[in-house]
Formats: sequence, C-alpha cells, structure tokens
Amino acid sequence: MQTKTKYQPLALAVLLALTAGAAQAQAKPKAHGKPTVAEARRFLAETEQKFDKLNLDGARAEWVGSNFITDDTEAIAAYFGELQLDAAGQAALQARRYNGLKLNADEARKLKLLQLTLMLSDPKERAEYAAARAALNGAYGKAKYCPPQGAPLASAGKDCLALGELEKVLANSREPAKLLDAWSGWHSQSPSYKQRYVDFVALSNKGAREMGFADTGALWRSQYDMAPDAFAAEMERLWQQVKPLYDSLHTYTRYKLRAAYGPDVVPATGPIPAHLFGNMWSQTWDNIYPLLKPAGDTTGFDLTKVLEERKTSAKEMTQYAEGFYTSLGMQKLPASFWERSLLTKPRDRDVVCHASAWPIDGKDDVRIKMCITPTAEDFTVIHHELGHIYYFLEYKDQPVLFRQGANDGFHEAIGDTVALSITPGYLKKIGLMNQEPDPKGDIPELLKRALSKVAILPFAYSVDKWRWDVYGGKTQPADYDKTWWQLREQYMGVKRPAPALANGFDAGAKYHVAADVPYARYFLADLLQFQFHRALCREAGYTGPLHQCSIYGNEKAGQKLRAMLQMGTSKPWPEELKAISGEDRIDGNALLEYFAPLKAWLDEQNRVLAAQQK
Repeated sequence: MQTKTKYQPLALAVLLALTAGAAQAQAKPKAHGKPTVAEARRFLAETEQKFDKLNLDGARAEWVGSNFITDDTEAIAAYFGELQLDAAGQAALQARRYNGLKLNADEARKLKLLQLTLMLSDPKERAEYAAARAALNGAYGKAKYCPPQGAPLASAGKDCLALGELEKVLANSREPAKLLDAWSGWHSQSPSYKQRYVDFVALSNKGAREMGFADTGALWRSQYDMAPDAFAAEMERLWQQVKPLYDSLHTYTRYKLRAAYGPDVVPATGPIPAHLFGNMWSQTWDNIYPLLKPAGDTTGFDLTKVLEERKTSAKEMTQYAEGFYTSLGMQKLPASFWERSLLTKPRDRDVVCHASAWPIDGKDDVRIKMCITPTAEDFTVIHHELGHIYYFLEYKDQPVLFRQGANDGFHEAIGDTVALSITPGYLKKIGLMNQEPDPKGDIPELLKRALSKVAILPFAYSVDKWRWDVYGGKTQPADYDKTWWQLREQYMGVKRPAPALANGFDAGAKYHVAADVPYARYFLADLLQFQFHRALCREAGYTGPLHQCSIYGNEKAGQKLRAMLQMGTSKPWPEELKAISGEDRIDGNALLEYFAPLKAWLDEQNRVLAAQQK
C-alpha cells in the first residue's frame, strides 16, 4: 500500500497533463480548395508546435511507464502513445495535400518526413495499438524466470531471476547445464505475450497500409531516403562485404569453445548452440574472451576488476564518459541530467533496465535510464548512451521535425564512434590503466573488440530481416520460431540449444522485438562508426594503424563531429555522411581496415587449429 501511495501523485500529475493535452490534439477540419504555399507553411508551423507539446507529454508518460511499471502507468503511456499516433497520422494525411507545391528544400523535406508514419483512422484501433505497445514493453520489463525444483539454477538463492541476473549466469558460468537453464528460462517467458504481439503486428500493418505502404516493414525501409527494396538490397550488399571477417571469427570461436566444452557440446561443423556465447542472444561474445584469448595474452589488464576494486559508482562511470565528450569541446551535461536520470536499479520497484537515452523536452532536459554496474561492458555502454545525449543537445536548435539523427543508424553510431577511442592510451590518460601494453601485441584488444563489433553484425541484420517477413506476411505466427532460427543458422551459424517450445516466441525474448524498435539501425551503426572513426582520426592528423587511434582531447576532430551532429535530420543522410567522411555511401571497408591485423591472425590460427584436429 505504501508503494502505491508513494507514486500515485506522480501518475496523477501526468494524467492531468494528458487530459489538458488531449483537447489540443484534436484534428482540425479538413482544408478545401486548391492548396497554397502560404497554407503549407502555416500547416508546418502549427504541426511543429503541436508535436513539440505532444512529444514532451509523451516522453514524460513513457519515462514514468518505464521507471514505475504498474498497470496504471502502462495505461498512461498507452494514452499518450495514442495521442502521438493520432497527431502523427492526422499530420501525415494533411501533409499529402501539399505534395507538388513549390516549397523550399527544408519545407519539402519536412512534408516528406511527416508522411513516413503509420495511421489508424479508427479511434478504437488506435487505442488498441497504443495499449498493446505499452503492454508488450511492460511484460518484457516484468518478466522473471522461476527455476523449478531440481533445475540447475534452483539453488541460486532466489525463487525468481530477472533478466539481469540470468545474463550474469551466461556471462560468468562455464557450466553448460547452468548456461542452458538460464538461456531456456528467459526464452520461456516471451510466449506469454506472443498473441499480444500477433495482434500488434496486424494493427501496425493496417496503419502502414492506410498511409500507402505495403506493410510496416516497407514503411521502416522507406525511412532511409531510398526505396524499400533498394534498402533491403543495400543491407545484403553490406553484409556480404563484411561476412568473410565474421566467418573467420566464428571458425576460431568454434575451435576454442570445442576445446573448452568438448565435442559432445560443440559440434565440429554446423551451427553452434546459442547458450555458449556469454550473451542471452549470442549477439556479442566479449564475455567468453577468457576462453578465446590468444596464448600470448599476458597483459592481465581487466577493466572490470579495476572499476570494481575502486568501487566506481554509477555517477562516476557517467562522469568518465562525460569527460570524453567535453574533451572534444562539447558542453558539460545540464544539471537536470544528474537530477532526473536513473543510473542504478531501484530496490523497491520494477524498471526497464535496458539502457536508453531520452530527449524529454527536445532541449536541455535530457536523461539516461540505465542500471549501471562497474563493468567494462557498462563503461562502454555509458559512453554510447551519452552519444545519443550529445546528439540531442547538438541539434536542439533545429526545427522540431529535424530533431533526429540523419538516419537511426547515425544515432546509434555516434556513441559507438567515441567508444572506439576507448583505447589503452585513453584509459591511461584518465587514470584507469597504469601502463599501456606494447602496441605490437594488440591482437588481444582487437579480438575483444571484434567479439562485440563483428559478432553482432549478422544478428543485427537478421532481427529486422525476420520482422520484414513477419510484417510482410511471409512468416505466420505458427512459424515465428522456425523462421527466426533459420535466419540465425544461415547468417550467424548459431542454433537453438534446446527443443522448440510448442507456442514459442524466441524473437520476443529480445527487447527490441517486444518494444517494436527497428534493429537495422544497429547494423548500419556498426559500419558507420568505423567510417566516422576513420574520418575523425584523419581530421585529428593521426596516421598510424586505425585501431590504435583515439580522438580523446582533440577539439579539431570534435568540431567536425559537432558540425554533423548539429544538422540533425535536416539533410538526406548521404549528404551528412559526406560532410563528416567525404563519402556518400555506407561502406564496410573502414571496419575491414580496422580489423585487418586481426583477420590475418585469425586465418593463421584457424589453419593451425584445423591441422591439429586432423
């Protein structure tokens, strides 16, 4: 009862603000007669003003819904989501009226961006869509695995284990039975909201079709300044470009896992069981580095150990990341960031711990929601999340409709670009490493980074490839798991480690599927960040091996980065890519250049290991 009372005033305040905003969100009567340029400009100004208010209300409602998970906050978030969906849909329909008018480039781009959305004209369906989205997000955040008596994790000391606790098992245990229990336990939770997802897909598709798109997948692919089919082809082209590097890493990883767990657990050929990669989704493999490390790795440096020994707080972790951005000439984080962000997991309630960055008011009220722990992984993640924050702050002076990344891959790439500069040299400068290792022995560091940056490529590609088929009707609900694992075997060389569940929904065990967040952005970001990194290193005057470059403290590189960030989405992304890199096409060559020494080493190791097994 105390908990309910404690948060009730906050929910009530949000609800009151919602009610006030609802009256302002009513659609205006349709215009009649021939459209004019003046009318179009008036429409754009009024729309941006309305969106500014609705975005603020919606962000606050969603913030509360993610930080105080209850049925009431889900309902509030759903209500605001419905208002935003309605406003976006109404604006998209109205924007069509002005297509073909002779407007300036910015005005024409705003009209185009407005029409890249879905619209449900039936108020009941809009409410159902918003409720389903909020419920899926809440169900994911509240999910826990309760091991039955006799299960390997039943003696873990807790009746039920949340995702974070299960992830720790996968990261740290080397007992296949416990790994399988943790993996299977989490993947047994998502079937409970499968039907909700099925209903959501149907509503989403209906909204996309009302706006003239074939389905939601086609709508998503249309948001990259190219035709949907052209974007799908571009994704496949990029994957084929970097696939040889992934194949070398996968082959090496198989040899090492087979040596650690034996031939009964790891097959000599074919896909590898998914629970052995140290990550719930096998998307990054850095947690199994101790099993894969080169024989000559004698550095012994463990950033997690250093952070833990120093009892580094969540705030201090964030301050390290802030210091990187300020070293490039960017501003210090606003005081409100420290007052309003959630940096540690509360003891008294469920929250969605998945790290995220929030532009609450489109100006200076920016926040992080993340359950930070003193680990090397979270050290990188907080650098990444502040990349979003500084993108928000740099384009805050753009018009409302341009306060986004050049494309969603850009937004993910910024923080990752900075994270590429988390080199031994950087760690030494900020006092976390006493002595840099010999640059000639940099294969261990390259391998660690590849276990994150290269390992994720086929996963990041296949998540949305699966959803494109779901939204397009090619994959029906009964085949969700079948298609999911076909794609993972084809692109990742990974298989389900246990028999499929009767009504399985393994894709829904990934946050971005349950929360309906497009994932192609992460694939693009993984390539873009190396293009950005190479360009910024050149701007800084660096001429050595790309993987040894850190732009920390270089304001000249910072100026080039800021100039691109400040553009928001005001220009097509190829123009913004060219502004920072001189190239107008996403290209995997920078990533391949960065990892070239590792590729040569992996191929040699694989040759030796193959000979040993004959």
